Amino acid sequence: MNKILVANRGEIALRVMRSAKEMGIKTLAVYSEADRNMPFVSYADEAVCIGPAPSAQSYLRADKIIEVAKEFGADAIHPGYGFLSENASFSKAVTDAGLTFIGPSAYSIEIMGSKIGAKQAAQKFNVPMVPGTDKPLESVEEAKEVGMKVGFPILIKASAGGGGKGMRVVNNVDELEEQMRMAKSEALSAFSNDDVFIEKYVASPKHIEIQLMGDQHGNYVYLFERECSIQRRHQKLIEEAPSSCLTQDIRKAMGECAVNVAKACKYYGAGTVEFLVDDDLNFYFLEMNTRLQVEHCVTEMISGVDLVKEQIRVARGEKLSFTQDDLKINGHSIELRVCAEDPMDNFMPDTGKLNIYIRPQGPGVRVDDGYEQGMDIPIFYDPMIAKLVVWGKDRNEAIDRLCRAVDEFKIQGIQTTLAFGKWAVKQPAFMEGKFDTNFIGKYFKPEYLIHENEEEAGVAAALAGVLWEKGKKVHQVASQSSNLSKWKMQRN
Repeated sequence: MNKILVANRGEIALRVMRSAKEMGIKTLAVYSEADRNMPFVSYADEAVCIGPAPSAQSYLRADKIIEVAKEFGADAIHPGYGFLSENASFSKAVTDAGLTFIGPSAYSIEIMGSKIGAKQAAQKFNVPMVPGTDKPLESVEEAKEVGMKVGFPILIKASAGGGGKGMRVVNNVDELEEQMRMAKSEALSAFSNDDVFIEKYVASPKHIEIQLMGDQHGNYVYLFERECSIQRRHQKLIEEAPSSCLTQDIRKAMGECAVNVAKACKYYGAGTVEFLVDDDLNFYFLEMNTRLQVEHCVTEMISGVDLVKEQIRVARGEKLSFTQDDLKINGHSIELRVCAEDPMDNFMPDTGKLNIYIRPQGPGVRVDDGYEQGMDIPIFYDPMIAKLVVWGKDRNEAIDRLCRAVDEFKIQGIQTTLAFGKWAVKQPAFMEGKFDTNFIGKYFKPEYLIHENEEEAGVAAALAGVLWEKGKKVHQVASQSSNLSKWKMQRN
């Protein structure tokens, strides 16, 4: 493998390219007109513009991407995450074109891309499931019957869904018909597939996922878990590894279940199996993501494994370079997604120019990003602009380090989730590990950030006053010294 086309943008494109460079592999970037000046474009050995800003006209153009790969002599395509990363047709088209897809087979993606198909496959290995249906609902009457059987509240979910789209909580039978109609409509719009199914609604779950790797020789490992419960709109904001609540026995049981899910679809490459975990630490299979996750960094920090390099080795047909016994948890890692969103306004996306953009530094701090100071945040793509990742010898040190790094991360020109992240990890519920996916709804109010900002502003004003007074004294001493020097010169 001599050259990899990275079919993505921003921080993940840079992330993949850096690992490829360390392996002596050249990289080819594809970019939209809006991303012409992005760092990943200049970092790649070669770069080709593939269309206008809208992703449907650029990053989702599978035919164009494959055409560019062949024209410029790439051996393989890495899809990153998002865009075409979980598109079975794209995986097959890449392979059919004589190129290597750095990811799982189209077969695996297709099975796990359907939440219903994934449940059916996992059930064969006795993986614990949330009570509900394992096939698409055919009618409202059937939905009512299932709802009465499993008990309300229930969750209607899109089979092809993700990111919270096509998902509705139904509290009683009277709401069911309207909520089902809305879920199907949203699913059809987002995924061109209106199949929905029912699960029992687990009211206060933790969202914990297992990172796994498999090769094409039947070897599998799990690289422990990530706690991903702090979310808004069913999308993650803060992730950590390991979870603060799992015992060693439960960790092992979840890891082995994740490996069984991978075996159920003959999976190879990097993948993530997601679980819901209740107050009693019972866990239930949720879904499998057949790609690298945004939050893979925290796993790398505690395991010492470069997951992108391992993806590339597996795609080349090599065996995994380590076994389960080789893996040990070292320390604790936390990731904050730094998004161009306003926590004061229900986390609504924000756009603008990065008038000031200064990254934090120091021991145990990693920033994966794709922007530089002075650049505009476009409206066409995901609002995440960076991932702030920290490592500590234990969870308390990781929390303290994240707070320090947030203070050092200077961003002006747009609203971000930085202040929220620092506020969140300092809350007693987070510190004690006693939180779930309802963390924001339970504990967060915008005025809490106003209060913190006011306190910080007060401290800054007091500090400025002290510095001004010191500066005034220094100026007086300097003036006296200057006058004394002049007097000495006159006498000499």
